[in-house]
Amino acid sequence: MTRKIVLTGDRPTGSLHLGHLVGSLESRVALQFSSDQYVMVADVQALTDYFENPQKVMNNMLEVVADYIAVGIEPELTTIFIQSQIPALAELTAYYMNLTSISRLERNPTVKAEIAQKSFGESIPAGFLCYPISQTADITAFRADLVPVGEDQLPMIELSNEIVRKFNRIYNTDCLKESKAHLSNVKRLVGIDGKAKASKSLNNAIFLNDLPQVIHDKVYSMFTDPDHIRVSDPGKVEGNVVFTYLDAFYKEKDEIASLKKKYAQGGLGDVVLKSLLNDILQKKIKPIREKRETLSKKNLLEICFEGTKKARDIAQTTLQEVKEAMKISFFKE
Repeated sequence: MTRKIVLTGDRPTGSLHLGHLVGSLESRVALQFSSDQYVMVADVQALTDYFENPQKVMNNMLEVVADYIAVGIEPELTTIFIQSQIPALAELTAYYMNLTSISRLERNPTVKAEIAQKSFGESIPAGFLCYPISQTADITAFRADLVPVGEDQLPMIELSNEIVRKFNRIYNTDCLKESKAHLSNVKRLVGIDGKAKASKSLNNAIFLNDLPQVIHDKVYSMFTDPDHIRVSDPGKVEGNVVFTYLDAFYKEKDEIASLKKKYAQGGLGDVVLKSLLNDILQKKIKPIREKRETLSKKNLLEICFEGTKKARDIAQTTLQEVKEAMKISFFKE
């Protein structure tokens, strides 16, 4: 069987968290054994809203790569590369910008939600509005079959495939390939405050490099049911962040069902649940944190250098085919 090609990545705006782990990272660990996988540190995309603070992006690039290695992504099986160091991606983005409209970008529900969250108002940076086009360049450059994403990123895949179809139709070619989203079983991990999805920018997440006491404090601060004052009070399971995290990380599903029933009836305290969750998350994060501590800056830079060199050649090959289809390949290198 032909191996599938997988492309995904993360913005280096901070360390990765449990939402990334269940939303995409665990899928990547599994997929690397059966596919040709490319994982991108999306620094160009990060700069679309951190353009005034590039140091923040640069400081976090190796932090993200360290998280990749620590969770089990292996450089021998997965090509890890830096987005800004692949010139072909920027050129592909420029060509694809002619294939969609401003109004189509503004209708993208993911972009709309992020614009509201970042309070851009009428001053939306053009780069930020157009970052889904850059994502299309990333996906198509590596001819990805699968893109591991969270459910909130499905509109991005839809737009990417629209651009692919339009390009192939206009230029009478089949050099670009449509991709499919690869969804995690956990659709979205809510933040510990219960108000939005877990996010680096909102600082409402448990990070993969958090120390034991930090994890403990975050778990015990989690939103539950504000009306569940006494242990004997019936409690709400829906919207209870502790149960959301237990659903995501506790393998004993029958016991979770039993705990939910007891909590809803009354007779189960929040402290008992948080103690259980804390134990589970400490065991989950400890080996990741310990693996992370063994990685040196030199080792991480070597991984990025080798992966980027390989990725650059692949993206350049796609770019050449795109330019030939557009009849703008004037000189052969």
